[in-house]
Formats: sequence, structure tokens, C-alpha cells
Amino acid sequence: MQSVTLAHISDLHIGPLPGAGPVALAGKRITGFLSWRLKRRKIHQVAVLDRLIEDIHVQSPNHTAVTGDLVNISLPEEFEQARLLLTRLGKADAVTVIPGNHDAYVAMPFDRGMGRWSDYMAGIRDSDSDNDRPPRDARDFPFVRKIGNIALIGLSSAIPTMPFSAAGEIGKPQLERLASALRRFGDGRFCRIVLIHHPPFGGVAHRRKSLRDIGGFVDVLKQHGCELVLHGHTHVSGLGRIEIPSGPIPVIGVPSASAVESSHKDPSRYHIYRISAQPDRPGAWQCEVAVRELNPDLSGYRAVGTMRLELGPDQPEFQPQLQCA
Repeated sequence: MQSVTLAHISDLHIGPLPGAGPVALAGKRITGFLSWRLKRRKIHQVAVLDRLIEDIHVQSPNHTAVTGDLVNISLPEEFEQARLLLTRLGKADAVTVIPGNHDAYVAMPFDRGMGRWSDYMAGIRDSDSDNDRPPRDARDFPFVRKIGNIALIGLSSAIPTMPFSAAGEIGKPQLERLASALRRFGDGRFCRIVLIHHPPFGGVAHRRKSLRDIGGFVDVLKQHGCELVLHGHTHVSGLGRIEIPSGPIPVIGVPSASAVESSHKDPSRYHIYRISAQPDRPGAWQCEVAVRELNPDLSGYRAVGTMRLELGPDQPEFQPQLQCA
């Protein structure tokens, strides 16, 4: 495969919320339920997701990455709603999913929750051969999926937290396995793209919403490198970088896939990455990013700009070339 096209979406927040009684809503879920009823249901609309899926199929990427928050308050029925939507988005071998904090809103058995999407998280684990397998529990991350010369590395920063907290944490065991995966695919033959829900920046999200072990994550990247990091969580477009000895790693986030424009958040957008190897520079990659945004009348999506990046070690100074449509 000479080039790979990868679509990136995040934070689907699929509605409507299923019916739930007082027992199901006890604890943290009641705060999320009230937030949905009072505000979020007006922002996150199923009709927007319908238009997005239609547009992705028209664009026909080789693969689609979903960086978490498919559900809202982790009711068991929500995970089934999400599974059905994923089947509309694509087959499990063409769509990769990682969980977000809303997918771990409360502690629950894996097979009743995100385990229903296990086929979309199947991949090579550190202890495995090249045979893909689904995760066995919520701790069974990261995994690696190979799409042509792309290695998608799916992390989980999804942990149950106290009410009013949306923080995430990777954890030391997972960071160790991440280091192993980056080494394994770091010989220049693969463009390593790390998928994570929470952005790896302390200032991007308020402390109660941030990644708790940012330092450990950045340390692993400084030691082993990667070519690109994709995230969600903030519900706004984001472009940043992590400085490592071999050069900056671009870090790119997308808004909520289901959102209409609100007072302080972006409307639904998604990105399509076209990535190809630079034949005269082993281990270097050319990346063109197409940005597609929800039309104001919710009728569909339109191109609103492109961005060009050079990925890999020893690249020129980090100066993305931006062009508005």
C-alpha cells in the first residue's frame, strides 16, 4: 500500500439516553444524567452522527480511528447502541476504537460495557505473536493494528472517577507495554500513530479533566519516539507538539463528532490523513490532513481546510502548512 488514508473522529456521545431507574442512576451517573437532560442532549445529536457516517463513506478512507467517549454515563444499553452505530461506520477490521472517560464512567464488568466493542479493539498485544486478538479486560491495552505501513497504537486512559471528575490515567504497566510497542515498530518501516483519548498537555484540560500521568507518557515518547499522536476529549480542534530529541511530534485533536456549534465548543469536525513514505528519506513520512466540518444547517459536511506535515525524525522545523478551503 503506497499511501494510507485514515479518518479520525472522537467523542460521539451517542444519544438518546436509554431509560434508567433510580438504582441504575445512583452515584456518579445521576450527575451525568442531569447534565445530559439539561444541556448535553441539545448539543450532541444523532442526526449529526448520521450525516457524519454518510460523509465518511463518501470519502472512503482505508481505516477510521475513534478516540473514545462513544457513550455518556456507561449504562449497559448505551454500549449496545454504540456497537450498532459502529457496525454502520464499518467492519471491525476497518475501524479502530479506544475508550474514553465516559466509556468508563462507573466501574462495571468489561463484557457488559466496552467489551461489546472488543472486535474493534482487536490487535497485537505485547505478549502476543502477530495474531490479532480482542482485549480480555479493561486493563488489556495498548494494542497495535497494522494498516499498510501504518502502526496504530491504541491506548486506554479511561478509568472510573469520582463525580465531577473526567480525568484519565494510563498507568505504569500500560506505559511499559507502550514502550515495547514503540520499539517493536520503530525500525522506520512503520509510521507509528498513538491513539489516546485525553490530550497529553497539562494546560489543555482543567486538572479535573486532565491526563494524570502526562509526564510518564511524554517520557516514553522521548525515549522511543512516534510519528503522530491523535486525541479527543476537549471537544475543540487542537494542534500541538511534544518535543523529543529527534524532533517534534505533532499532536492533533478533533471536536465531538456529534456536536452542533455551542457557545464555547467547536461544531462536529473530522480529519482525513493521507500518509505516504518519503522514498528518499527512510523513516520519514509525508502527511496531508483534510479537515471536514458540519454545515451550519446540519445538512452534511464540507471541506474547510487542509494541513501538510512532515513526520518522523530529523524533520524540518515544526511549521504546519495550513490552507483554508
